[in-house]
Order: sequence, then structure tokens, then C-alpha cells
Amino acid sequence: MDSYILFFSIVLIASILQTSTGFGFSIMATPFLLLLFMPKEAIQVNLILSIFISVALITTIKNDIDFEILKRFIIGSSFGIPLGIVFFLLLDINTLKLGVSIIILILTVLLIRKFRINQTDKRDFAVGAISGTLTAAIGMPGPPVLLYFSGTDTEKEKLRATTLAFYIFVYSASLVIQIIFAKTSKTVWLSSTYAIPVVIMGLYLGQLLFKKINQETFRIFTYLILLSTGSYLLFESWKW
Repeated sequence: MDSYILFFSIVLIASILQTSTGFGFSIMATPFLLLLFMPKEAIQVNLILSIFISVALITTIKNDIDFEILKRFIIGSSFGIPLGIVFFLLLDINTLKLGVSIIILILTVLLIRKFRINQTDKRDFAVGAISGTLTAAIGMPGPPVLLYFSGTDTEKEKLRATTLAFYIFVYSASLVIQIIFAKTSKTVWLSSTYAIPVVIMGLYLGQLLFKKINQETFRIFTYLILLSTGSYLLFESWKW
């Protein structure tokens, strides 16, 4: 019972963040789901619920999508996803978490210190590739996309809509690749089904929160989430 309460709490908070910011579910949920499930199960539960959230939200915000950037992200991720599944199958999960935590913390510090980057087509492809790799490897595409958009001062509406549209592709493709090469289990699909009502509640609460967040608050909130996630992943990978 305690495990279910923790599981539903993680899903609720992560759903609220995903809905209000466009990126929070995988960043918030994946590290904590790894405490409750085997790595393969945690990643696949995250992928399934993230697909549900992205599909549920995209129809209401599709007018804010930057389709040119989205196209380049998708092309880039198509090269990254196969590489990610190789990492997942060959590397220790703690090595992956350590690498991701270091990347998140370094880049977040750069953003806090007002680091800025110009958006280019080549960088769009590169961010898509890195995101695809991380999705297939640990179910977490958010950090590279979020850091890139934050560094280019992208409006929160475009950030949320474009990332959600990208997630529909990258999560779905990664789930298929995961099932083919790493297989799946009954636990994954039952847990995901049980969590759907909690996700719906989070979607509603997150929409209310999104309307109250201005651009500056949104940016600070982004940094806090990234720092917290990076620190937690670092702690989890080193304590082993």
C-alpha cells in the first residue's frame, strides 16, 4: 500500500509539472520511479504515461507549435533513439544516471549565469539527437530540449507546445524500441493503467497553474527543477 501511495504521489506531482511547464513529467518521475520499479519497468511506465499526457494536451495548444523546429527535432531524434537503446542494454543504469546528472547540473549553472545560445538548424538537429538518445536510454528527453529553449529565451507557450508535440513522437518511438529489444511486462501495463486517473487529475491542476505562471517565475521554476533533479540523480548514482 505504501508503494502505491508513493507511486500515485509521484505521478500526480509529475503530471502537474508536465501540464504547467511542458517538460516536468519525465524529469520528475523517472528518478523516483527507479526507486519503485526495475529500470526497464520504470522507464516504460514513464514512457506510457508521458505519451498519454502529451496526446491529451496537444489538441488544446497545437497553435503554439513551431513546426520547423519540431521537424528538425524529430529527424535528429531518429538518429539518437537507436543509440539510446544500445546504451540501455550495455551500460549500467547508475553510469547513465551519473552522466545525465552531471550534464544537467553543468548546463543549469550556465543558464543561471545568463548563458545564452543562438538557435540554429544544426543545433536543433543536435538537441533532437541527444533527446532521442536519453529517451531510449532512461526515458528522459526533457533536459536537452528544456535547456536549449531556455538558453534561447523561447516563450513558455511555444516551449510547452513544441516539446509536447516532439514528445509524442520520441516517447512512442522509444517505447516501441524498448519493447522490441528489452521486452515488457504485465507490471508495466497494469501500473500505467492504475495511474491514468491520477494523471487526469494532474492535467486539470496543471492547467490551472499554467495560467498563473509569468515568464520570469517560469524560468526560476525551471532552474529549481533542473537543479533538484540533477542533484538527486547524482546522489542516487554515487551512493552505489
